[in-house]
Amino acid sequence: MGSRVDTKNDDGAAPVLLLVGSSGGHLAQLLALRPWYERWQRCWVTFDTPEAVSLLAGEDLVPAHHPTTRNVPNLLRNALLAWRVLRARRVAAVVTTGAGVAVPFVVLARLRRIPTVYIEVYDRIDTPTLTARLCRPFLSAMLVQWDEQRRQYPEATVVGTLL
Repeated sequence: MGSRVDTKNDDGAAPVLLLVGSSGGHLAQLLALRPWYERWQRCWVTFDTPEAVSLLAGEDLVPAHHPTTRNVPNLLRNALLAWRVLRARRVAAVVTTGAGVAVPFVVLARLRRIPTVYIEVYDRIDTPTLTARLCRPFLSAMLVQWDEQRRQYPEATVVGTLL
């Protein structure tokens, strides 16, 4: 597994792109952005699953607490984790595809005036995801993968499908 959260503030470090997402499809969609993010120093926040660890081998990986669905204790644990990560690293922006793990990172990043970008998942065309609805007030940018998703997010930018 990648690095654990270093609680020392590293003011001299290069800015990092914080990529936050649940494992599985959310992570797969973030990984599809590789041509865009590969020039950035980056840190990943996802679940400590065998698949995620394998896909992110060699990357800076901070394990998040799961499950997140309707799990208030893990929401609080991830909020504390977000606070620690955002204090310990010079984060240039937070980019996420959800799901629940994204909420505390987006909210706390926005409160710290760090740009936040949410990419709505490709398989929710007719209704917004709960995570997108919770994160929306704290976003710097909302991106969608289908023109049809703009019915729910008129302010969104269509970037096309990632997968």
